[in-house]
Amino acid sequence: MRLILADGSQGGVVEPQAALQAGRDATLDVVVIAEQATPPVVKIMDYGKFTFEKKKKEHESKKKQKVTQVKEIKFRPNIDEHDYDFKIKNIIRFLEEGDKVKATVQFRGREMSRIDNGRKVLDRLIRELEGKAHPETSPELMGNRLHQIFSPLKKPGQ
Repeated sequence: MRLILADGSQGGVVEPQAALQAGRDATLDVVVIAEQATPPVVKIMDYGKFTFEKKKKEHESKKKQKVTQVKEIKFRPNIDEHDYDFKIKNIIRFLEEGDKVKATVQFRGREMSRIDNGRKVLDRLIRELEGKAHPETSPELMGNRLHQIFSPLKKPGQ
């Protein structure tokens, strides 16, 4: 086994018993670093401290991450003007927060024969969100729902 001492210096290639004895003498743990290497690499270290610092680094990196969510806004093909304005304000707010938005037009009964009305709603949405978002997908029909995903525009500093 190739031994790395607690101070980071090389201990050379030693027998497993000698590596364990060196760990006992230093009152530290002997940890296998690279098992597939020839010869395997072991290091003398405080394993508890090592795992604590590793968890701390993972926690810090998760803090800095921005988790993007997909918010869904549902429309109807014959939506009233006030309802449309209210929903587009929410879409703009979600986009400013950095979330993606899934705009869904839901059809019921006979409305399925007039899918073009739903496409008009999504086309209007694309026009009004120009400069604030870009459509990630084209309008897609799944069952009785027509949906499209919008993602926020990248800011110059990102």
